[in-house]
Amino acid sequence: MCLRVEREKLEHLMYFDFATFADSSKGRKNYEEQCDMRTIFQRDRDRIIHSKSFRRLKHKTQVFISPEGDHFRTRLTHTLEVSQIARTIARALRLNEDLVEAISLGHDLGHTPFGHSGEKVLNKLCKNGFRHNEQSLRVVDFLERKNDRIGLNLTEEVRDGILNHSGSDVSSTLEGKIIKYADRIAYINHDIDDAIRAGIISEGSLPKELTSVLGHSSSERINTMIGAIVKKSYGNPIVEMEEDIYEATMELRKYMFNRVYLDSVVKSENHKIDRLLTELYNYYDEDIMRIPTDHLNIYDNVDADKEDIITDYIAGMTDTYAIKQIKEIFIPKGWS
Repeated sequence: MCLRVEREKLEHLMYFDFATFADSSKGRKNYEEQCDMRTIFQRDRDRIIHSKSFRRLKHKTQVFISPEGDHFRTRLTHTLEVSQIARTIARALRLNEDLVEAISLGHDLGHTPFGHSGEKVLNKLCKNGFRHNEQSLRVVDFLERKNDRIGLNLTEEVRDGILNHSGSDVSSTLEGKIIKYADRIAYINHDIDDAIRAGIISEGSLPKELTSVLGHSSSERINTMIGAIVKKSYGNPIVEMEEDIYEATMELRKYMFNRVYLDSVVKSENHKIDRLLTELYNYYDEDIMRIPTDHLNIYDNVDADKEDIITDYIAGMTDTYAIKQIKEIFIPKGWS
């Protein structure tokens, strides 16, 4: 008995006809034999979870750089919250949960150290710019290595969802569209929670005209936002949020930009991050051979310019590793 085939049959009973089915996947760039137990999307999910870039997310900043306390979100906990929200939506809408989970777990693999502050620095330094969603796709397509395999060789549907999860980009699957909503729902609400913990705002300072619509706690707001997607989209080949809830959500997001993301406390370390990553970039730019051999070996027989190599290396760093490199490179031994 092939358990994968049984699961593929079950998908057609569980999901609406407009869902993305594992047995109808566009497949991988490089052909592989199917697994007897797992569907093609389940294998993608597992490959992402077992990747080095996924493990590094636990030491990458979400919003608050080097926060004091164990309860602030990291890029990894953000990713897990996105996955939970996305699976809840997918299950309610009878869409493919395994595809949704794979995309959500991989969507931020290309994020830089120090969160969006680091992303802005690399975007400034790179002549072609830098976007974390594009880098996430580069991670799964090229940078991750196992044995003789280049990249994770993921399905086209997962790759599409990773690339198109942010900005004005639109995924070609309904499951990919879920991730954009889940990402926004997750970061708005957990960033409110972290900002309250940091003393930047309080629950009572949130605009009452928004909390009266969305809810007076994180769990209430998440439930309202998810519910608005399910009510608007259930039984239809769309993933959209009810208009009044969407407008309130975007107003709350705007509030967070004005009161938290652009807050002087949150931004107080930005100039240091700019200097730190710029110095690192220039150091490797002066001599590419300063980058460890195991990273340089990735580009054997590949036409890559120096900027790509340096950007890949720095973007892959955790916060702690970047700081460690700065200390080793620029601070004399014996100095603290």
